[in-house]
Amino acid sequence: MPDPSAVAVFADLREEGGELDALVVALPGPDWARPTPASGWSIAHQIAHLHWTDRAALLALTDADGFARQAEEALKAPGTFVDDGAEEGARLDPATLLARWREGRRALDAALAQASPDARFPWYGPPMKAASMASARLMETWAHGQDVADALGVSRTPGARLRHVARIGVRARDYAYAVRGLPLPDGEFRIELGAPDGSAVWTYGPADAPQRVTGPALDFCLLVTQRAHRADLALTATGPDADRWLDIAQAFAGPAGPGRAPQGR
Repeated sequence: MPDPSAVAVFADLREEGGELDALVVALPGPDWARPTPASGWSIAHQIAHLHWTDRAALLALTDADGFARQAEEALKAPGTFVDDGAEEGARLDPATLLARWREGRRALDAALAQASPDARFPWYGPPMKAASMASARLMETWAHGQDVADALGVSRTPGARLRHVARIGVRARDYAYAVRGLPLPDGEFRIELGAPDGSAVWTYGPADAPQRVTGPALDFCLLVTQRAHRADLALTATGPDADRWLDIAQAFAGPAGPGRAPQGR
């Protein structure tokens, strides 16, 4: 019997992709070249990157040896392989790119549903179960979708799917320190995030932890995906380590990104 929580995240991933699809489906061809907040990346680059990483996830789920070969090639140029993949796809005709991204999403959805729920699959970071793979794809789809929305001047309504992004951001705390060569903080933090609809507070970590982070879930997700600067967000840290974390947090695997400059919001 399928794990209900896994089935739910698979459905959430489909919905997240569909929401971004709706933003770009009617765009005139020239608008795919609009710059996004990611330096040097257009809307086409954002969709091409998602297509590239969806294909990588599909390979990880269906052909571990093939993924290992691809990862080995990619890691020969750790500073450029992400941009190279996006650039290749961005050169496609927008209709072709959109069709390929859609087909990749469908194939990945099918592979996730067929994957053994207890198996772990390779990735650029630690191996992951299928449900965690889906959460990671949702996180990245949401983050790059935010870049597209910003480029189009569209305000998206945040919802319960952000819980996946927030959870990854919390669990990636120690990775953010390690990738920068910083010593890990002692003990867990308490994280308290207001749900987007105001109906609940999402909590992580011990209730009595002396160091904590509080604020809106949306702001936390924008922070850990590096889509907004801490100075523009309503997040509060208690304790020096928690305060430091808000300067370096990242929910994604790979080198520490440059983040975004403050906008004075």
